[in-house]
Amino acid sequence: MEIGNMANVAAITVICYLAALGVKATKLDNKFIPIICGVLGGILGVVGMFVIPEYPAGDILNAAAVGIVSGFAATGIHQVYKQMTKKTESEGEQNGE
Repeated sequence: MEIGNMANVAAITVICYLAALGVKATKLDNKFIPIICGVLGGILGVVGMFVIPEYPAGDILNAAAVGIVSGFAATGIHQVYKQMTKKTESEGEQNGE
């Protein structure tokens, strides 16, 4: 996969991450965020196949799969950030800060 193709996939991840933050700001239960990211990523993956000339998938099924994985990656990125900040806060409390 070339760098240009990776940027396309990363763009889907960023869009899904921002959509997840938007959903989090609503009254909708947070347990639906991974599902929303996966579905949105799948839709963006299929759209990307038709819109982006060098998209890394050649058929609809693979394009949807690339998008879904990108959408779930947005959820994973958020969880990593959340766990790292929680750990940093608890370490600060233990050190008396």
